[in-house]
Amino acid sequence: MTKKYEPLNAMEYPRFEGIRTFMRLPYVTDLTDVDFAIVGVPFDTGATFRVGARFGPSGIRDNSLLLRPYNPAQDIEIFKYCNGVDYGDLPIVPGYLPESHQLIKDGAKDVFDTDIKPIFMGGDHSISLPILRAIKEKFGAVALVHFDAHSDLWHGYFENKDTHGTPFRRALEEGLIDPARSSQIGLRGPLYDKDDFKMSKEAGLLAITGPELHKMGVKKALPMVKERVGNGPAYLTFDIDFVDPAFAPGTGTPEAGGFTGYDSLALVRGLTDIEFIGYDLVEVMPAYDPAKITCLLAANIIYEFITLIALSKRAKT
Repeated sequence: MTKKYEPLNAMEYPRFEGIRTFMRLPYVTDLTDVDFAIVGVPFDTGATFRVGARFGPSGIRDNSLLLRPYNPAQDIEIFKYCNGVDYGDLPIVPGYLPESHQLIKDGAKDVFDTDIKPIFMGGDHSISLPILRAIKEKFGAVALVHFDAHSDLWHGYFENKDTHGTPFRRALEEGLIDPARSSQIGLRGPLYDKDDFKMSKEAGLLAITGPELHKMGVKKALPMVKERVGNGPAYLTFDIDFVDPAFAPGTGTPEAGGFTGYDSLALVRGLTDIEFIGYDLVEVMPAYDPAKITCLLAANIIYEFITLIALSKRAKT
């Protein structure tokens, strides 16, 4: 008999009770009979400016308590179609990037080997690289759908290759993503020189800048991204600095001129009919988030990731 994994009933257990897990899902590490798992990756040694994203997973969990099983925006009762758990956090080595990336890759590989849909909570954006390395071993090169103020395509910093600003340069070099099927959405802010502005397009990615997205709107952008992905496996990565600092101040490299919480939710909600094999949300820093609005928005974006999984399951029934 299939086990049923769903949030605690708030009518039986008040939301402020219990051990903190995402959405008050059960903490389970045996992924048998599970459709999706929330996985924390509390690593921020790749950060180049503010640090503190190691506390992102705990902050998001703390602010996920008001999420409920029925998503009216997508008209679906999530746990009618899928089982989900909080898997806890992957091990890392504070201060040591290569060692931590290896642990993250190994931990992610164990999760992907179970054929579930993981949702990773960072941590800084460097965590996407070891996750994509784990994905490559099972799925090959995947389409990348990347929401961010920054391209994260820098060649390196201070004569070193790996920071939170370089993961997708390394991913391209290692053949982890298919640029012909990949998109970067929301890019904006000052750059070091004019050539930096061209990096996404020169790498073969579809680049929708922040000003372009403001001008065209969500409805025009979504078909472009979905057509770009086409058929085949895809991975969604969402840097919270895609959002304007007015709505998400708790992040490491905030950029003015971003997007509202509603814009962010609408974009994710529109990404139906894509074969996502995993997701991550990164760069949440509770220390810079005094009212916890960044953590709250991050939890709601992850809730929309879960909803996409449920919609996909429903479509197959």
